[in-house]
Amino acid sequence: MAALRVLERAPDKPKVIKRVLKDTDEKRLIVVLEKASLETVKVGDKYELLSCDRHNFLGKRLKRDISTCRPDITHQCLLMLMDSPLNRANLLQVYIKTEKNVLIEINPQTRIPRTFDRFCGLMVQLLDKLSIRSSEGPQKLLRVIKNPVSIHLPTGCPKYAMSYSAEEIIDPKTVVPEDGPAVFVIGAMAHGSVDPDYTEKAYSISNYPLSAAITCSKICNAFEEVWGVR
Repeated sequence: MAALRVLERAPDKPKVIKRVLKDTDEKRLIVVLEKASLETVKVGDKYELLSCDRHNFLGKRLKRDISTCRPDITHQCLLMLMDSPLNRANLLQVYIKTEKNVLIEINPQTRIPRTFDRFCGLMVQLLDKLSIRSSEGPQKLLRVIKNPVSIHLPTGCPKYAMSYSAEEIIDPKTVVPEDGPAVFVIGAMAHGSVDPDYTEKAYSISNYPLSAAITCSKICNAFEEVWGVR
């Protein structure tokens, strides 16, 4: 009964203000994985995550090029990001924007399945139920949230798109803020580049084209080095 009374009691004003300031001004890296290939398709009597390796035979039925359906790219990126020391230090927030305009928020405490098969099953469940709860409580580890992604980003913080075709090549450490949030948008698709309307600048971080997962790793490493995360 004591726990119930605590939940029903409205929080006092100072605590509400403190939470708003923390959500907008705290030091953290925010990564948005854009154009992620996460789409379900019905095969027989069940739904599966559409993948070029498993569903090439569906190309004619769906009237599309299945070779671009690469959910494995998102899986690789999430493993890199969620396993990083930066995330373990609670300094990382990840969002996924799919090709079908579905926006997903990843709780920093989420442990991404190690195998691709289990990852696919998790994504199918998420896209159907719109959220995945922790087995140890009511906390939502993954959830579909309202578009656009810009309403979930801190106001006034720097927002950069990562693109091999960008004119300027930089060392990512040079754009890490000393104290405050920053947004990096990384394409999670097989081909092409991202040019979202909510970023202010596009940069390349290498003379060579990098995979999305390696880009995620290099960005996290830059923030860890500047912020002293070991």
